[in-house]
Amino acid sequence: MNKQQVIDTVKREKIVVIVRGIARDKLCALCEALYKGGIRLIEVTFDAKGIVTDEQTAENIAMLVREFEGKLCIGAGTVMNEKQARLAIDAGAKYLISPNVSKQVIAYAVVNGAVSMPGAMTPSEIVDAYEAGADFVKVFPAETLGLAYIKAIRAPLSHIPMLAVGGVNENNIADFMAAGIDGVGIGSNIVKKAMVESGDFEGITRLAKTYTDALK
Repeated sequence: MNKQQVIDTVKREKIVVIVRGIARDKLCALCEALYKGGIRLIEVTFDAKGIVTDEQTAENIAMLVREFEGKLCIGAGTVMNEKQARLAIDAGAKYLISPNVSKQVIAYAVVNGAVSMPGAMTPSEIVDAYEAGADFVKVFPAETLGLAYIKAIRAPLSHIPMLAVGGVNENNIADFMAAGIDGVGIGSNIVKKAMVESGDFEGITRLAKTYTDALK
């Protein structure tokens, strides 16, 4: 899948599920459950605390890329520096998502053919990220900023593709789309750790389907 195909997939599928802090032995079953629920984009996050090493996260990404080739488009999240960007892309990640605007990470993604999705809050940050080469700008935290804020910034910045991340749920996802957002990131509202740990993957599939159905 080339860069333009990844961009097209994000715009078409609209939901990126954020997988954070899930043990390796549960990852494949979780991703299979998400796939059955209609999810096609998975973000595997680096551990900001470093309990799981960057190299271990890259191994998890590589495993999922192998296991779900042709089914899921796998990316990396919480990419904070060039080392993590390199590990992620070498592991097969197709997109890099960050909570902040790191021009080094954006540049690394651009040079190496990955889709760049930095996080920003203010109009200045959003424009800076886009001008640095970001393919999408992640408006974060979306729930705290609110729909009215997103509608307000979409007016003058309608040329910039945006994702909303933080507090998106099955009841407001359609509202975010109506506000002009190209896609959303959803974490613990779908990936409920208690369900994963108890092996309730059918429950995860049902949750995922709630969101994919909400887009229809």
